[in-house]
Amino acid sequence: MLDVMDIVRRAPQILLNAVLPPRCPLCRALTIEHGSLCGNCWSQLKPIAEPMCTRCALPFAFESDSLLCGSCLAIQPDFDYACAPVLYDGKGRDLVLALKHGHLFAAAPAMAGMIATRLRTDADRQPEILVPVPLHPRRMLARRFNQSQLLAANLSRKLGVSVNNQGLRKIKSTPSQGTLKRRDRFDNVHMAFKVRQQESDLFKGKRILLVDDVLTTGATANACALALKSAGAAEVGIAAFARVGQPVTG
Repeated sequence: MLDVMDIVRRAPQILLNAVLPPRCPLCRALTIEHGSLCGNCWSQLKPIAEPMCTRCALPFAFESDSLLCGSCLAIQPDFDYACAPVLYDGKGRDLVLALKHGHLFAAAPAMAGMIATRLRTDADRQPEILVPVPLHPRRMLARRFNQSQLLAANLSRKLGVSVNNQGLRKIKSTPSQGTLKRRDRFDNVHMAFKVRQQESDLFKGKRILLVDDVLTTGATANACALALKSAGAAEVGIAAFARVGQPVTG
């Protein structure tokens, strides 16, 4: 028997699918629903699985008795945990670059959906506020959007957790991290982030989840976490779509 109310609720989506058939944001193949990858692109992602560092989510090449990677053993990060569903490689890298540099905003729902799925597997860590990693105002003006804000907005809808876009600011314009060695990355973003004074009370005693597109050394996440904890945050995690699978040295 047909559920009339169900048909009524689904009518806008049915109409949208008829006018604009859902397509894979990467290859444009038809998909079942908007905001999802096709089977072919999905199968080419490289999921991150155990064993991995319990602090920064760096995958281990082999089973290890240690719960932390060498970098986190040497200097524990200021963030409490990290998660990412896929490696920054192949189609995972393609999605990140398509969103960040290709303005392929249709990729954000699919990427956020995969982050949400990974987060739901850890019931002990439920964030109270999502905070996208901010851009410096000059970078924001040049790019016109912040990919981390797009991911956070979509993640908010999937998790039912509010986003705070204004509380954490990047106050120091820094060179791109891409070509820097590990130590230089941490020095580059040291004291680059600050919580707005009028927003600091919102973060006190809260479990915060930073949202970004890629996690490499964790230098940026570390600088953000330090600023948030200085404002009184109880816990700060980092959720990225992709994780670089090889440690950056130097």
